[in-house]
Amino acid sequence: MLRHEFQPGRLVAGVFLTLAAVVYAGDAGGAWDTPWFVVIPVVAGGLCLAGAVGSLTGLVRRRRGRPVPRRTDAGTTP
Repeated sequence: MLRHEFQPGRLVAGVFLTLAAVVYAGDAGGAWDTPWFVVIPVVAGGLCLAGAVGSLTGLVRRRRGRPVPRRTDAGTTP
């Protein structure tokens, strides 16, 4: 499996959207009664938080920069 870049903003968005799905599933299954407007702040707040985390991650990565790989010459002798 190829390695990919960790993106915390997408993780936060996924957690909040999963939470909204669990709330609706619990309501549909009869475990509890959820008003229709409860999920709107959960999804909107989660997306706003995910955007903030994504922006912060971008700033941190841009400030840090990418490490320059060292070049090794295998064919030369010191």
